[in-house]
Amino acid sequence: MSGSCGRVHPCPMDESIPAADMPLLYREVLDAVARLERAGDRAQAYEIRRRAIRTYSARWDTAGRRALGKLVREAQSRIDAMPRTAAVSLAGSRELA
Repeated sequence: MSGSCGRVHPCPMDESIPAADMPLLYREVLDAVARLERAGDRAQAYEIRRRAIRTYSARWDTAGRRALGKLVREAQSRIDAMPRTAAVSLAGSRELA
């Protein structure tokens, strides 16, 4: 079974991903979700949180890291697309956090 994971050879750990990255990325997702909720986009906040929980609980690998990064960018792009009045109130809430 060369070149693949199986009973004879266990899959190697991906050494290039520090374990500390996943909790930090997850925290970024949750922070962005909180900003979406404060802005009133609760449905999108719920969906992003649901996907983040599923990823964080099962995918501590390169794909999981990419997925969490994508969720951070998705949430931020939703925040950036909001009307200016919501963006101003969100900027103020970041300073309080």
